[in-house]
Formats: sequence, structure tokens, C-alpha cells
Amino acid sequence: MEYTFTAKNFKDEVVDSDKPVLVDFYADWCGPCKMMMPVVEQLAEEYDGRVKVGKVNSDEEQELAAAFKVMSIPSFFIIKDGKVVDQLVGAMPKDQLKARIDAQL
Repeated sequence: MEYTFTAKNFKDEVVDSDKPVLVDFYADWCGPCKMMMPVVEQLAEEYDGRVKVGKVNSDEEQELAAAFKVMSIPSFFIIKDGKVVDQLVGAMPKDQLKARIDAQL
């Protein structure tokens, strides 16, 4: 299941999560973000129950994007126990993103 993270649910869904969380900062107009959408959806299915996978629309959630110092999108953050444990920027092969998630399990 792919989540949608917002300023309203971020603390409950991400910071206080008992599982690692992959957060994808994206925008609808962003070409590389569109390329990564199917990858993120596949990861959400593959890791269902083990990792929360979700997105933050950086245009709609500018305060969250600023809090994470997002300068380029897509930006991926892996958050575990309420702390950022890994960060990746840009489009990448699924295996690369998967390896970074696996490192946190």
C-alpha cells in the first residue's frame, strides 16, 4: 500500500512509525518523478507490512520539503525510529533503491 504523507499525518505515519519508512518527495510536473512513480508503487507492494512507502507532494507540502531541505526532486528519505537514516536524490534503478531499503531491515 502506498501512503500519501502530509503535514497533518507525517508525525503519526512517519516519525512515530514502528517500521522503516520510505518517503518520496515529488511533484506532478517533474519528469524524473514520473519515471520513478511505477518503481515506488512496486516497492510499496513488495514491502507491504515491512516498510511504509509513501509520497509527499513537494508543491503542496512546501513546509515538509523545507524541513527536509529538499533541493531536487525526486528525493527519497528512509526514516527509521523517527530519524533519517538514508537519503537519495534523482531517478535511479529500482535495485539501487531496494538495496538501500534492505540495508535498514
